[in-house]
Amino acid sequence: MNWLRDPTAEIEAVMRARRAPPPSLDGLTVGLFDIGKTRSDEFLNRVEQRMAERGIKTKRYAKPTNAKVAPKEVVDKVVDEADVVLIGLSD
Repeated sequence: MNWLRDPTAEIEAVMRARRAPPPSLDGLTVGLFDIGKTRSDEFLNRVEQRMAERGIKTKRYAKPTNAKVAPKEVVDKVVDEADVVLIGLSD
């Protein structure tokens, strides 16, 4: 079984079983999550453009600042609205 380490700012890391990736993004909504790092928005802009060229639906989400954990409301919105999520990192 594959495992994915949860990168959130919890006191103890939580191990979660990795979900199988979808066979295709057709008909799915891809969440593009900006964590607030410098230039991550540029990366996500380009990803969004390329997905639009392929007819893949996207929705944008963002943390208010890169220095804090995403508010529960933001995470809940992502869970409710997106089928898969790409997190825009930088550095």
